[in-house]
Amino acid sequence: MSDPIKHECGLALIRLLKPLDYYHKKYGTALYGLNKMNLLLQKQRNRGQDGAGLVTIKLDSMPGTRYISRRRSNSPQYLKDLFEGVFSHFNDVTKEQLNDPVWLKENKPYTGELLLGHLRYGTHGANTIETVHPFLRQNNWITRNLVLAGNFNLTNVDELFGELLSFGQYPKEKSDTVTVLEKIGHFLDDEVQRLFNWFKPEGYTNQEINTLIAEHLDVQRLLQRACRKFDGGYVMAGLIGHGDAFVLRDPGGIRPAFYYHDDEIVVVASERPAIQTSLNIRYHQVKELKPGHALIIKKNGTVSEEPCKEPAALTPCSFERIYFSRGTDRDIYLERKKLGELLAGKIMKAVNYDIENTLFSFIPNTAEVAFYGMIKGLEARLNLIKAEQIMALRENGNLTPEKLQQILDQSVRVEKLTVKDEKLRTFIADDASRGEMVSHVYDVTYGIVKNEVDTLVLIDDSIVRGTTLKDSIIYILSTLKPKKSL
Repeated sequence: MSDPIKHECGLALIRLLKPLDYYHKKYGTALYGLNKMNLLLQKQRNRGQDGAGLVTIKLDSMPGTRYISRRRSNSPQYLKDLFEGVFSHFNDVTKEQLNDPVWLKENKPYTGELLLGHLRYGTHGANTIETVHPFLRQNNWITRNLVLAGNFNLTNVDELFGELLSFGQYPKEKSDTVTVLEKIGHFLDDEVQRLFNWFKPEGYTNQEINTLIAEHLDVQRLLQRACRKFDGGYVMAGLIGHGDAFVLRDPGGIRPAFYYHDDEIVVVASERPAIQTSLNIRYHQVKELKPGHALIIKKNGTVSEEPCKEPAALTPCSFERIYFSRGTDRDIYLERKKLGELLAGKIMKAVNYDIENTLFSFIPNTAEVAFYGMIKGLEARLNLIKAEQIMALRENGNLTPEKLQQILDQSVRVEKLTVKDEKLRTFIADDASRGEMVSHVYDVTYGIVKNEVDTLVLIDDSIVRGTTLKDSIIYILSTLKPKKSL
């Protein structure tokens, strides 16, 4: 078993840039944002199976009305439970009310223009509802309300926690999530107070100052101050009560973040294909959030990508790219394929170029793309060997149609030997049940391997399969009686 993983999660942020009636008229529903968020989280469910959460914020709500709605679930069917709970609020509406965006926004929760969703993949600590994002930092001042969700693992939580204490805070727990929430919240409070102190001597009423603060809040400045000492990999998404939003990425690009925006919508997600599928757009239309930058969406609808920390050497998380990221992403697909191709030379040497008695396969499901690359590389090298053999026979005057055909018939033997029979990711199971689960994860295809003759070469690109590889895959492959396995 490799080192335990921590926060490799998924997030999605949506900002609707038009009034709800626009989406009702164009797409037939005022719940357009909720439907897109549902699809975004469904298409990123590979990034989290321990819980899911959703927060929406309504813009320009009247004082005294609820404008922030949150629901979280850590049930076994977390996404189903999450959205059944959200959509249950619309079960009692009439057809006329469902087709009235103004009424829906005034009377029903989860009808806001700002939406933040999160998928939690927690493999350490408690898996309680309190650990499921998004988190709220509530305040009676609308501009001080903060919602936060993220995919992050900070390496200096002790230092950041100590800084909170130096501010005079008394945090209720010591965790990276709470620490980050309070750290950003502290500087949000500071920025709001700074603006209040700026406008108050000008004679504005407190109500007027509220509006001025919302207009002039410098999100870039507060993020620069808040993340100055952040160390680690992170993508943090935040919503501020009055309607500003941001997504902040670490300087090394360790955690992934992608976004798209037009005149209707802004979408941010951990996975590019999720955005492409949800909005039916092309690869080049989705941008990657630059390391050390924040995507800032102001309440007035302006969208900008602003620097917050000096970019460092690009160090994307291998766990993210190999295990969590969806293989349907163009870059991830090509990377995995190339990794397999680069192994071909070493593999040929390891089997002493005996292609006839070597059988190639892969460990499903993550290694399949790398396997395609490996076969491509092996075929390229086999073609070079064939060319050398043909040239040698030709130079010696021994090239005949039969010998030529014999050379051309050489091919890389490919079979699917292992079949994944258990869909559970056993590395997150408890120790008591894990051993039993591991031994039943894979089956093999019998009768294909030539006993004590064939060498088996299997490619595996998972970095969390240590126990499964030892206790299940290697053991069960040995029952096929190969000469040796690589």
